Amino acid sequence: MDAIARRHNLPAYRSKFNAEMTEGTIDGERVILLKPQTYMNNSGDSVAAAAKFFKLAPGDITVLYDELDLAPNKLRVKTGGGNGGHNGIRSMEAHLGKDFHRVRIGIGHPGHKDRVHNHVLGDFAKADQQWLDPLLDAIADNAGMLAANNGPNFMNKVALATKGDNSDNHKSKKSAPVNKAPKAQSHVRQARQQTKQMPEKGPMADMLKKLFGSKE
Repeated sequence: MDAIARRHNLPAYRSKFNAEMTEGTIDGERVILLKPQTYMNNSGDSVAAAAKFFKLAPGDITVLYDELDLAPNKLRVKTGGGNGGHNGIRSMEAHLGKDFHRVRIGIGHPGHKDRVHNHVLGDFAKADQQWLDPLLDAIADNAGMLAANNGPNFMNKVALATKGDNSDNHKSKKSAPVNKAPKAQSHVRQARQQTKQMPEKGPMADMLKKLFGSKE
């Protein structure tokens, strides 16, 4: 939200609907940016109050949130669907139904459920800024598409803008050649191949010809 507000010169936030809110115009579309200040589990209280005041339908609302099930620097846009265990989304669904738009921003899973709480509430590591800053810039640059409910183009534009760091673990999986083990061969096939390297005359050659037939 802050990156979008800065990029499009929106006014300073003010307190309303138990949230920090600013409003203005992005690419000709009137927008309201809302940062609920409730506990995450009660985010829907704030969003529902704003939606009621401005007479917004669920399809007018886009929620940007962190997604454990996406790798860092991955982004997906969808409408409706499940909440994936995200308590903030669950709260919004309870107030609004499921038909609002969702921008899922990958933060990766810490590897064990016992570490999830600190992972989602903690600050990003310094090393994360390498992919996080360009991603936030791309989201802010293309926010007008979200305001116009053009989620697919928004997702494509962000992917193009961040393609340099848009692979898992930030390394190309195509950079290292893959050496495949030779296919196992039967002992008969191996013996046939060996006959090509054997002398064509002599006792060994005569025996192999009797076993496998003449090469002619």
